[in-house]
Amino acid sequence: MRADQPDNVHDTSQIAHVPIERKAPLLTGQNFWQTEPLDELGIRSIWLADGPYGLRYQSGKQDNLAVFASDPATCFPPGVAVGSSWDAELAAKLGAALGREAASMGVDIVLGPGVNIKRSPLCGRNFEYYAEDPHVSGVLGAAFTRSLQAEGPGVSVKHFAANNQETNRQTISSEVDERTLREIYLPAFERVVTEAEPATVMSSYNKINGVSAWANRWLLTELLRDEWGFRGAVISDWSSVTDRVAALEAGLDLEMPSEDASVQAIVDAVRDGRLDEEIVDSSVARLASLATRPVGNSTAVDADAHHALARELAADCAVLLRNEHNVLPIPGGVDVAVIGAFAKAPRYQGGGSAHVNATRVDIPLEEIEDLAATTGNSIAFAPGYTLDGIPNESLVSDAVDVARRSDIAIVFAGLTEERESEGFDRDSLDLPADQVAVIRSVAAVAHRTVVVLANGGIVSLEGWHDEVDAILEGFVLGQGGGRAIANIVFGIVNPSGRLAETIPLRLEDHPSWMNFPGEQGQVRYGEGVLVGYRYFATAGAPVRYPFGHGLSYTTFTTGALDVVVTGVDSVSVRVPVTNVGSRAGKHVVQVYVATSAGPIRRPARELRGFTKILLQPGESETVEIELPRRAFAYWDTTIGEWVVAPGDYRIEVCADASTVVQHSTITFEGDRLAGELTLEAPVGTWFDHPEVGHRTLQVLGFDKVEIPEEQLIMVRSMTMRQFVRISGLDIADDALEDLMRVTRLA
Repeated sequence: MRADQPDNVHDTSQIAHVPIERKAPLLTGQNFWQTEPLDELGIRSIWLADGPYGLRYQSGKQDNLAVFASDPATCFPPGVAVGSSWDAELAAKLGAALGREAASMGVDIVLGPGVNIKRSPLCGRNFEYYAEDPHVSGVLGAAFTRSLQAEGPGVSVKHFAANNQETNRQTISSEVDERTLREIYLPAFERVVTEAEPATVMSSYNKINGVSAWANRWLLTELLRDEWGFRGAVISDWSSVTDRVAALEAGLDLEMPSEDASVQAIVDAVRDGRLDEEIVDSSVARLASLATRPVGNSTAVDADAHHALARELAADCAVLLRNEHNVLPIPGGVDVAVIGAFAKAPRYQGGGSAHVNATRVDIPLEEIEDLAATTGNSIAFAPGYTLDGIPNESLVSDAVDVARRSDIAIVFAGLTEERESEGFDRDSLDLPADQVAVIRSVAAVAHRTVVVLANGGIVSLEGWHDEVDAILEGFVLGQGGGRAIANIVFGIVNPSGRLAETIPLRLEDHPSWMNFPGEQGQVRYGEGVLVGYRYFATAGAPVRYPFGHGLSYTTFTTGALDVVVTGVDSVSVRVPVTNVGSRAGKHVVQVYVATSAGPIRRPARELRGFTKILLQPGESETVEIELPRRAFAYWDTTIGEWVVAPGDYRIEVCADASTVVQHSTITFEGDRLAGELTLEAPVGTWFDHPEVGHRTLQVLGFDKVEIPEEQLIMVRSMTMRQFVRISGLDIADDALEDLMRVTRLA
């Protein structure tokens, strides 16, 4: 059922007749989660709720800090897990289920997905985000958005933009160059906006190059609306706005939560002539449009079905990092020791505003015991450590005794919400020392040792990695994670997750390390476009596990690559994949592009396409992935456009960001940027100009003499004016002017 709205509710001429005192309240909240209605135009109140992976709907006391309880809802796998699935269909299933729950609760706008880039592994909110790569983030975010909105409610894609840390998040200025913004931190938002048409976009707390995101007209209007064509409403992150009039002029429609002073500021600015009332009317019209979305329905959600879906999704998100001696899956009839407090009190979601009051939670130990009853395995448990981090030697001793008597020991380890959450960043990648001590002590006596991790962001594996046989990185898997883990370790489910962020050997090896979290109110994005795997692959720096890594219980082979040109600077990539193992399994085909073409420094390779397929034993499938022109382009700051440079491009099918399986090279004529020459341009720019480069050599007489390479390098870096002045060459006065005239007319 649709809301009863007049057909011309978006008509600003109708809104213009309403007094400013009545319109202004619509542009700020009625309370923490609702907007103001406007009865004379039939505009109803809109209800918003947090929910990138489960609804935090508060029918009782309301707040935006997760202090007060929220109504029960399904806690699906958070963004870190969905990112590790590399599965757009999985993201879509989650979005659809979340949309159904939102509709059943009367929620109009779900605050999610979060598509910010994982610039640093220390970011406390990494559990909410998908990946260190914008292509993965954009594809998954768009799939989530389309499916959720198909159920009626809208989304609020967040946090726009360059919001990559929690330290001083409300005051920090992200100092990031234009090319890096365009190539790394904006593309995920761009894809969601242009392909999935989100109902709203949420502006972030931080500043971008000194200008608050919520007051940044270039970001919210020139880029988002004028360039990308966004037609929805822009809302603020909660309590971020400090100048309501400046925010409105920049393009921010709705300030949340309620703020009486903001309403008065808008009224006064219109009355004083400082604010054009048409700006107010346009924002009111966009909020009125939100009110025409379908009203929540009374269809009850099947909690059991959604819990089963949470289990299904979680199982496809866990990443098998290591599996020496094929210790996993665990065979029937062996003795298994389950060790670790997390086995009984699992960490399954992030902390902060997105915290979900789960309808139920699968306990890993109970799920393992349940499956063991059908497989003939005996299970013994020891807590090993406490979740408060206080060392306890007797707990370690008990764990060692249990492990010594087992055939396989499974140690559950990870981070509590007290160690990583919204609102603060981590200061280390390390697991708690007491948990590391348990892992090492158990590994020293157990016949085989498996470690199952639960953490919102990556953790260091150093100091114990080589002492264990298998590592299953579960991250945080939502309320069905306990059963998903049990299904994986017993082989009921074949793991298929892939890392969506690099696990370095040391924090100091990470490209963000020197510039995170910043100082004196600024954080400099000094690594530029070399974020995450882009840096490690370019520098040839070793890592513990690369972006894209993940093992399976079966084996896949990749056949010869076929690249077909489909348009101007675009291709279709076709590659056959075969499951040559004995189990059904899911495989992620990863396609990267590598090139040195163009006048800029480019990463060694960049992910440009991926898909996940299911193959039965012996089954083959030819995967086809389209690479559009944008897959080969860089952002040219001199002309402010996407450019495909002439040259060679290597298409690589990779097992991960470090391992090329198949490759093929194509050559593009690309964009030949002529550009206007001046005497202040470097001589090298004159030489390389496609219109007058050869004639420049003639005018300078360089076509008749041979110049040593070292001198030519020096000459190329000079401005033409400087070179003419000091070269002593006899150059006609009008010769260079004629060439410049040609470039102006080109």
